[in-house]
Amino acid sequence: MDTPDPALQQLAHDIKAWGAELGFDQVGITDTDLAEDEAHLLRWLQAGRHGDMDYMARHGSKRSRPGELVPGTRRIISVRMQYLPPRARDARAVMHDPGAAFLSRYALGRDYHKVLRKRLQTLATRMEAAIGPFGYRAFVDSAPVLEKALAQKAGLGWIGKHTNLLSRRWGSWYFLGELYTDLPLPVDPPGSAHCGSCRACLDACPTGAIVAPWELDARRCISYLTIEHPGPIPEDLRPLMGNRIYGCDDCQLVCPWNRRAAHTRERDFCVRHGLDDPEAIALFAWDEATFLERTAGTVIRRLGHERWLRNLAVALGNAPTGPEVIRALEARRHHPSPLVREHVHWALWRHGAG
Repeated sequence: MDTPDPALQQLAHDIKAWGAELGFDQVGITDTDLAEDEAHLLRWLQAGRHGDMDYMARHGSKRSRPGELVPGTRRIISVRMQYLPPRARDARAVMHDPGAAFLSRYALGRDYHKVLRKRLQTLATRMEAAIGPFGYRAFVDSAPVLEKALAQKAGLGWIGKHTNLLSRRWGSWYFLGELYTDLPLPVDPPGSAHCGSCRACLDACPTGAIVAPWELDARRCISYLTIEHPGPIPEDLRPLMGNRIYGCDDCQLVCPWNRRAAHTRERDFCVRHGLDDPEAIALFAWDEATFLERTAGTVIRRLGHERWLRNLAVALGNAPTGPEVIRALEARRHHPSPLVREHVHWALWRHGAG
């Protein structure tokens, strides 16, 4: 057995200390062996559960073999940062408010890609100042990376039955990021699972997207349908979506490990533009310029105005029937986009006004 290099051990210790100073709530280090996770990924792709996310198949084994994505990679530094915003309206209250529209809590603040990537670059720069040049690349949900599998191997938690990463102390309300490096750093022990016999997330999923423990069918997932899916939302799933217009937090809201989850300390993830508790009719009235202005600097902007209106049309179709809802939908009846028109017509039909 090789004797650990004291210098590398000290560097690993320093990396975690520097990460904490940069606002990361936890930092772990792991190797590149993802053979078991690759097998699970291939089964998932072969079953077609990735839906329209064809890029997941196109990337081949780069996602599960870090050395193919970044040649020379020997270790991955995995980080996480809490995002649950303080002083936001209770998520369940918004979901049950007939006039409101619900957006996933992760989307309410600044675009996390920018926040975490900048911090990872700062961490790498600090490492270079300490040891000299080395090979690295930073990723934040921006490349074919099995981030949850890597985070579990790095000891940041375990993958729960809803396929999100869980921590006994921190729950699941956090973002992940990675620094691929060619340094042979000492690795951390992996996280161990603590879901037990609980199936709260499976029972809570509005569309039955969690088809079995650790098995998510994206084609039924509200997050996929409202964000990733470019076309019409299947009609049989629309009534099940309620007022969820951007993502879905149901599986996290019922998870026992989230009962004591901490709010973020990061100002960038605080609520912007009152989107923690918006009125669906008001959002549906936004023209494209308003949409772009109000969503600037957030992950919501990449959705585009057309899908924004599509999702809101579904929410209004599920809202209680009333003259204001009908008028809002009628105003979009002849929208230039066939995608928007089809969902508006469906919503009007739901209210007996089609």
